Amino acid sequence: MPGSTTASPDDQALLANALIRSSFLTMAVLSKQAAAHDISLTQLRVLGILQDRCLRMSELADYLGLDRSTISGLVDRLERRGLVERAPNAADGRSIDVRLTPVGSAAAERGADEINDALAPFLVDLSSAEARRLTALLEQVLQQGPHLTA
Repeated sequence: MPGSTTASPDDQALLANALIRSSFLTMAVLSKQAAAHDISLTQLRVLGILQDRCLRMSELADYLGLDRSTISGLVDRLERRGLVERAPNAADGRSIDVRLTPVGSAAAERGADEINDALAPFLVDLSSAEARRLTALLEQVLQQGPHLTA
């Protein structure tokens, strides 16, 4: 298997630094996108997380690393804007599920397209093979971390 030997501490430090710098670039793009739509960065993350799933409020709190009381207010604000809705969980009546509304789904899809467009200039010099390799490597790194990083 490629990469079966562990990177040296120096290589790991260089990679960590590159990941940190790339996260700053990505966060700047995401923050600008959120501000353009008058939502917080955390609200933008919620739309991204819920784009392909419905989650219990407690799961959403875990994914975002926030207290459940904080999630309630966050979901309230998104619900008032018509972007998400709550429903009782079918398997556990005590739990509440959160999902995107059709309006929220359309907004999340548009937002994802806009974010892709905003990041494209930073990726234009990569060949298709380099882009696929970088994607595969990042996916490998992400599988080592929390179960959801959106």
